[in-house]
Amino acid sequence: MKRMGMLFRAKANKALDRAEDPRETLDYSYQKQLELLQKVRRGVADVATSRKRLELQLGQLQNQSGKLEDQGRKALALGREDLAREALSRRAALQQQVTDLETQHQTLQSEEEKLTLAAQRLQAKVDAFRTKKETIKATYTAAQAQTRIGEAFSGISEEMGDVGLAIQRAEDKTAQLQARAGAIDELMASGALDDPTGMAKDDIAAELDRLSGGTDVELELQRMKAELAGGSAQQQAIESGQAQGQQTQQPQQAPQAQQPQNQQQTPPDFGKH
Repeated sequence: MKRMGMLFRAKANKALDRAEDPRETLDYSYQKQLELLQKVRRGVADVATSRKRLELQLGQLQNQSGKLEDQGRKALALGREDLAREALSRRAALQQQVTDLETQHQTLQSEEEKLTLAAQRLQAKVDAFRTKKETIKATYTAAQAQTRIGEAFSGISEEMGDVGLAIQRAEDKTAQLQARAGAIDELMASGALDDPTGMAKDDIAAELDRLSGGTDVELELQRMKAELAGGSAQQQAIESGQAQGQQTQQPQQAPQAQQPQNQQQTPPDFGKH
């Protein structure tokens, strides 16, 4: 039973520690201190009210004492000593009450001063606690934000962990679908699977298409080689023709150079005839 009780308390403490927010705890403590300060101020107000009431009673008793003293003087002036004695006796009783009230008044005044000083000290402590509370809350919030940013960058946070797992699952499913699609294409190309649309070819047709595709490539290669060979032969023929033309033009230019000499010799022959 002791072990079970200790285990229960440990679990409860851990759960409370997980659910506890230091900022809320500080705000609650500050609220309690404000309530205590309010009670102290209310106590100071009550003591001050009692003191004021005693001061009013003292004023009334002092007025009655002065009135009885005046009555005793008047009674003595009128020769009524008995009335004067009675007035003085009542005045003496009032004086005793005045003395007691003055003692209570001093006590209340002393308590009021103590409570006022305590309220001032408590007010100072509450103000200091409020400043410290706000500082701690700001520091805690900043540290919490830094921790979340660091966890987000490092990928160890719960949100980023879920995102990473989702991306990993998407990549795995994509790779699986790609592999399945490739396998289906290979099976359909090999003829292991039939295409219900009738557009797929069997293995013989696929092999013939492959061979015909290779033959077409070879034929195209031979045609290009022939074109290149024909072009080079034509170029050689053109170049040889240009060379022969240059050689034929050089002998023709020599007679044209001798023709003026023949023309210069013919006129004397015609003159002789």
